[in-house]
Amino acid sequence: MAGKFPNPHEIETIPGTEGWERMYPYYYRWTTKDKEREAYENSMFWFYDGLHYPEPMYPFDIIWDEAWFLALSQNNTRVFIVPPALGVDHRIINGYIYISPVPVPDPNEIPKRAEIFMKRAGYYYQHWDELYEKWKTKMVDTIRKLEAIEFPELPEMEDESIVTNAVGKSSGYELLRKYDELIDLGILTWQYHFEFLNLGYAAYVVFLDFCQKAFPDISLQRVTQMVSGIDVIMYRPDDELKKLAKLAVELGVDGDVLASTDVNALLESLKKTDNGKKWVDAFEEARDPWFYISSGTGWYHHDHCWNDNLNVPIDSIKIYIEKVKKGENLERPLKRLQEERDKITEEYRSLLETDEERQQFDMLLGTSRTVFPYVENHLFYVEHWFHSIFWNRMRQVGAILKDHGFIADVEDMWYLNRHEIKQALWDIVTAWATGTKPYGPLHWPEEVAWRKDVLQKFREWTPPPAVGTAPEKIEEPFTIVLWGITNDTMESWAKAKEAENITDLTELQGFAGSPGRVEGIARVCRSVDEINEIQDGDILVCPTTSPSWAPAFSKIQAAVTDVGGIMCHAAIVCREYGMPAVVGTGHATAAIKSGDRIVVDGNTGKVEIIR
Repeated sequence: MAGKFPNPHEIETIPGTEGWERMYPYYYRWTTKDKEREAYENSMFWFYDGLHYPEPMYPFDIIWDEAWFLALSQNNTRVFIVPPALGVDHRIINGYIYISPVPVPDPNEIPKRAEIFMKRAGYYYQHWDELYEKWKTKMVDTIRKLEAIEFPELPEMEDESIVTNAVGKSSGYELLRKYDELIDLGILTWQYHFEFLNLGYAAYVVFLDFCQKAFPDISLQRVTQMVSGIDVIMYRPDDELKKLAKLAVELGVDGDVLASTDVNALLESLKKTDNGKKWVDAFEEARDPWFYISSGTGWYHHDHCWNDNLNVPIDSIKIYIEKVKKGENLERPLKRLQEERDKITEEYRSLLETDEERQQFDMLLGTSRTVFPYVENHLFYVEHWFHSIFWNRMRQVGAILKDHGFIADVEDMWYLNRHEIKQALWDIVTAWATGTKPYGPLHWPEEVAWRKDVLQKFREWTPPPAVGTAPEKIEEPFTIVLWGITNDTMESWAKAKEAENITDLTELQGFAGSPGRVEGIARVCRSVDEINEIQDGDILVCPTTSPSWAPAFSKIQAAVTDVGGIMCHAAIVCREYGMPAVVGTGHATAAIKSGDRIVVDGNTGKVEIIR
């Protein structure tokens, strides 16, 4: 396996991007300066984190990668002491994030770590519901603090009250402090993000390990089916759209909604009638917080939420209105899933021979079902609700930079990293304080123009799926269940790379995300903006999915993604809708074209391209 992936130190710089490293934190760099560090980097298996980053990183947007670099790793290594895994190391190649799970180097340490983990994690498992309620309170409090941040203007002369009230600090200081507060709330949110997340995955992984030892032939789908059929908050935004669709039909305003081309005009027009006003009131009530759903993963600044672009939820409501008028059922087949779940659970439980085994099975399954909702729910609070508001607060900072001539457009701010923005604000406030001109207008416009060109060249480059030394067998559980990185997927990546033309491939190997086998017409959608092109019965082929893709699942019969493992969003949602999914194929959106006939086998993880 080792020879199939390039040496990370030998990947050539793209012509015209020399010096790109200065856009990112220095600790993301590969190095040959230190032989020990170079040897470590060569010995590790680094895979491209396309699950979270389907495109190269803007300098500012790397803030979330830094945040989880710290938060996940500290909880594994220093807080809960996950037995077989330390943290996850990070590097960057031509703007693309590569990560490598760090194993515990001495296997003899694992039993000692397990003892500590069981005590610490056990406390959370035993008090899960109580602690989770506290977690939600902390998150909502953090979001409200974020909403309350206001950036002061820099006046020609401070108000006299600064003197008479002996305030002792200026508007310039307050501007710097508010920026620090904004960034700190972002990092804090990611501390909270991983307070529970690794424990949620760990509970599932421990149950999975028990099942694989007790039932050697069991598939991963069978295990996941035993923890499916559980309602989670991530379905609530989509449920709100379905409710609004039904209400539109009940109130007789469905024709107005279907015919609308301008959201604001629609809402103003509907307010003129009693029934229309009732619908608008319900629409407005749903917006906070349920329309703080990102149109993407929420990891990029350009992943605008529904509240930023109300056309997205309106378009989805239109899809549901048409289904309601046809008499179609909009609900997920929850009862059927639960019946199937209980049947499978009893089948495997009955195979256990001792009361002790059955008690352990019941305990591990019960814990997995208890913690499972958090695995999805945290996405709403962090990546969607918090991030959506955060990006717009940062745009207020961008407006300050634009007003002082540092950048030509507010959206240019993302080409500065968070440390550079702090320096730029210092430049502004010190120039304001001294009555001179800042240096920024002489520096940043030219630098931003160069960085825009670099990012474009990065987009035109295809990152290798992995670099470094692949292990003989991938066993790290989080790598498998979340990212879908296995020996089979690595083999598939290598074959795809060797193909002269990727569109000539007739088969892809991914991860068996949700059981079932179907044949149908592929619809390739690279963003949520394209889901309106999906026809009933299509098979969705996409890089990854997020909650904004929910309306697509009421039209498709299967899904195929480039990235993800059995616990990724696409796999979970397909299981809840009872449809096949193959995730983590690596190349589906490149190898498959809309209109191709394909066979999706969610039992084996294979996708056959018939064309």
